[in-house]
Amino acid sequence: MFIQQLYTGCLSEAAYYIESGGEAAIIDPLRDIEDYLQMARDRKATIKYIFETHFHADFVSGHLDLAQASGAPIIYGPQTETSFPIYKAKDGEQFRLGDLTIEVLHTPGHTVESSCYLLKDANGKAHALFTGDTLFVGDVGRPDLSSGNLDKEELAGMLYDSLEQKIKPLPDDVIIYPAHGPGSSCGKNLGPDTYSTLGEERQTNYALKPQTTEEFVRVVTEGLITAPQYFSINARINKEGYESLDGVMENALQPLALDAFKDFIKNDDAIILDTRNSTMFTEGFVPGSISIGLDGRFAEWAGSLLPFDKPIVLVTEAGKEKESAIRLARVGFDQMTGYLEGGFETWKAAGETVDLVINVEPDEMALDLRFDPKLRVVDVRRETEYGDGHLAEAKNIPLETLTDPGTMAEFNDTDNIYLHCTGGYRSVIACSLFKRQGIHNLRNVNGGWNGIREIQGVEVVKENSVLN
Repeated sequence: MFIQQLYTGCLSEAAYYIESGGEAAIIDPLRDIEDYLQMARDRKATIKYIFETHFHADFVSGHLDLAQASGAPIIYGPQTETSFPIYKAKDGEQFRLGDLTIEVLHTPGHTVESSCYLLKDANGKAHALFTGDTLFVGDVGRPDLSSGNLDKEELAGMLYDSLEQKIKPLPDDVIIYPAHGPGSSCGKNLGPDTYSTLGEERQTNYALKPQTTEEFVRVVTEGLITAPQYFSINARINKEGYESLDGVMENALQPLALDAFKDFIKNDDAIILDTRNSTMFTEGFVPGSISIGLDGRFAEWAGSLLPFDKPIVLVTEAGKEKESAIRLARVGFDQMTGYLEGGFETWKAAGETVDLVINVEPDEMALDLRFDPKLRVVDVRRETEYGDGHLAEAKNIPLETLTDPGTMAEFNDTDNIYLHCTGGYRSVIACSLFKRQGIHNLRNVNGGWNGIREIQGVEVVKENSVLN
């Protein structure tokens, strides 16, 4: 028996490679499938099955390309309807993999088609459960992402039954392998680890505590933040199908000479996406660019802030073109039309107009607050972060809302604006969005809230109504 968790940090996503007797199964593959194919080649194994736990909302799965490359069937659990051929397994159906058995456990709740896969050893003993988004370390999948006619309370009730009837009866030593780890928006507050045991989860996971259906529904549905806008788009793509990644990458990795790049960005619909880290971006960038650096939760913020129906051209660090394109494709961006050959240095060397973001230290901002009555502080952290402590003068505009029509309508270029987040990554993105709207009189606060809260004399307040 061989099990490998393949974890992708920027998406907090876990795919799995399972092998026995020269036969392999892949669970919840990412769109870029080469790692799975290479692992099978290296281990001289044949990919026999592709198992999907549900229609993923936070990334585009690699099931279609992997099936094409390997010839393996795509297997979903009951109540799954797709626009492409799949094998729809029955609840309790078993699949042989070498000396092992994989049993389908239909566990609706996160979505109606959600299923877990129970791996049994050669003796038929339950060894591991691949739970998808049904059960996480310290949490369960949120029940408000499903399309259809069911509301979150109805799905939460189904999730309660799935846990009680399908998962809780399993032995304590069964290893829990979920589809996500800490940072994922598919749950409320996932634990710090990427795997656990059922016994550990019984002791620590609030959702597995003894409770009534009503109590469970209440605790699982309260405090849910708004799901990122791209979740519904990715779920639809995974259900209906998508273009091969090879075709997407062929377009995305077209090098554009300066003149071709300039012609492209004359299009009002064009998105210039700069994937360099935030420090490099603030020192100079192509005017109108949106900064989303590869050094943060890149794919998640791209999916949350960028339109899926507009052409994107990339400005990257040298050698980061492919990584940028793949990470965009993972969340469904297929309209990438190339990258600026030579990156920002090409633009700068040609004497083209350069924009920049002025950085200030937290203590400089605090000093300016005392003497500039027109200074406006914008805190782009999430509402709960803001509620847990913020400057008395700060207005909260969460980064994910900055693309909403009218969000910036109250600002103009005569305002003296200081933007901050927790550490600086999100505030630089916010600065680029403000500048794209023609608002340039702004500053980025280096170190964000982590630095601001250490300053003596600044007034920090909490919003208990948000925290409760």
